Formats: sequence, structure tokens, C-alpha cells
Amino acid sequence: MVMLPIISQRKPTGTPTSKVIAVDFDGTLCVSKWPEIGEPNWSVLNMIKRRKASGDKVILWTCREGQYLTDAVRWCEAHGLRFDAVNDNIPERIAQYGNNPRKVSADEYWDDKAVTVTRGGKI
Repeated sequence: MVMLPIISQRKPTGTPTSKVIAVDFDGTLCVSKWPEIGEPNWSVLNMIKRRKASGDKVILWTCREGQYLTDAVRWCEAHGLRFDAVNDNIPERIAQYGNNPRKVSADEYWDDKAVTVTRGGKI
């Protein structure tokens, strides 16, 4: 028998005034050149900076780890983008749901490999 962790059943409270956006790095914020860092994807980079400036929270959501992750965060900072969290949930979501699961909680996921699934389950 597999024992699963107990997940909080707490419902969100309040009405959020901003969205949480989880944005990928390679292929999204920059051209994918793994393990190097590619040229900036200016349209995405500028849009995410505008959304952050308007009050949205931004999480860097990437498979990069260690020095590769450090390099990506520094690259973003050099291009004027600072994150509210890196590969983690923002503190407000942790408090809202009473846990910090491995999956990042966001209202929008920006990723070059994403597939959109409609409410009716169609792709």
C-alpha cells in the first residue's frame, strides 16, 4: 500500500489583486542553447517585465540547477528581471494553501514546450 502525504484542504481566501506567472528560461526567456545561455527572447522578456511592473508575481521555473541556475538568474537580473521566487512557490501561495508542494502554483505557465488544454479537455 502506498501512503500519500496529507494535503491541506484549506480553500484560498481573499481575492488576489495580481497573477502569479511561472516562466521557463531556456527557449522562453532566451533562445535555447543549453548548457550555454542563448540570445534574449526580447518579446517575452519585455512582456514579463511589464507584467511584473504592473504587480504580477513572477517565478523562474526551470530545470537548471547549481551553477547553471545561478548563471540564469544573473542573466535575467542583468536584463532587468528579478524574480519573486526561483523554482519555488511564492510565500503568499504557501500561506494561502498551507503547504509548499513540489509543483509550482501559478495562474499562468509560460513555456516554449507547453501544450494548451481547453476546459473541455481538448488539445
